[in-house]
Amino acid sequence: LSTWSKERSMKWLVLLGLVAFSECIVKIPLRRVKTMRKTLSGKNTLNNFLKEHPYRLSHISFRGSNLTTLPLRNIRDMLYVGNITIGTPPQEFQVVFDTGSSDLWVPSDFCTSPACSTHVRFRHFQSSTFRPTTKTFRIIYGSGRMKGVVAHDTVRIGNLVSTDQPFGLSMAEYGLESRRFDGILGLNYPNLSCSGAIPIFDKLKNQGAISDPVFAFYLSKDKREGSVVMFGGVDHRYYKGELNWVPLIRAGDWIVHVDRITMKREVIACSDGCAALVDTGTSLIQGPGRVIDNIHKLIGATPRGSKHYVSCSVVNTLPSIIFTINGINYPVPAPAYILKDSRGYCYTTFKEQRVRRSTESWLLGDVFLRLYFSVFDRGNDRIGLAPAV
Repeated sequence: LSTWSKERSMKWLVLLGLVAFSECIVKIPLRRVKTMRKTLSGKNTLNNFLKEHPYRLSHISFRGSNLTTLPLRNIRDMLYVGNITIGTPPQEFQVVFDTGSSDLWVPSDFCTSPACSTHVRFRHFQSSTFRPTTKTFRIIYGSGRMKGVVAHDTVRIGNLVSTDQPFGLSMAEYGLESRRFDGILGLNYPNLSCSGAIPIFDKLKNQGAISDPVFAFYLSKDKREGSVVMFGGVDHRYYKGELNWVPLIRAGDWIVHVDRITMKREVIACSDGCAALVDTGTSLIQGPGRVIDNIHKLIGATPRGSKHYVSCSVVNTLPSIIFTINGINYPVPAPAYILKDSRGYCYTTFKEQRVRRSTESWLLGDVFLRLYFSVFDRGNDRIGLAPAV
């Protein structure tokens, strides 16, 4: 296709107005909590590592391997974002790489919602490789919603190129005005796609661009730079010891079985086992309301507004919460689960799961993943975890 004219664009827009939008509810809410991290004891270790292994704000491919590493930016520990491009010539977008969803979408040039007006919008008429469709969809998040249309174009993640990649263009967004990113790149399984489009990881895998069907995350503590997502392999410099592999409860979602959850050597949750989604797209640890309330009582947290606060002077004396997964203990110490708000007050990162389920379930977000390097293995339907450097 040649570069689109605005006349053709308007005809496409009119045609879309005649099409009904299908609806999809994403079971995990998007959360963006502006926080400032408390300095951790391991900061010097991280700083030394970053000095020895500096990363540019562009992809890095290691010689002799098919590993592609893309830097992510830590925005005040509320989320991690990286850059991709769409179209020919390429247009750059800042996206969240999200294991809790499966769709790639960015704002459309047609979107006039306030949420779109402050972010980069895709100008399809400037791309010579753009291909439209009339397939529409909606996504409802816990904190907002969007509706969009599926289109096709060339998408680049570092040196990985997916041609004729289906992706979503948002036509309207609601409740997402405060977000600090342009769009979302879903890395969950294709069966969870709200738009019905093949996820970009699957298309890259099918095209042979990724020989080993794995991707991995290292999420830095405190530092704006240093975080990475890597595709096609694992860089062992980012973790200590050996990876512990955890099978998924079922192929088709990044959910693992948790044996139990303990604090002060007592089981506080999952006494008979439970499920947990390992989600890079949210910043918190979420669980059943009754358990979260009990945790707050155990650590002496008091509610204030939508958060629970503790005295900053007692943070180092508070107990760790330990998730036992596949027989291995994964402690989350208080300096990791307590954050500071903009006024310097300390609050917890435990939140009630808003989605009601028949069985006990948890969401392990960035609070957990900052401590543990994570590998998502699509080839074997498993997740690898190891202490991060």
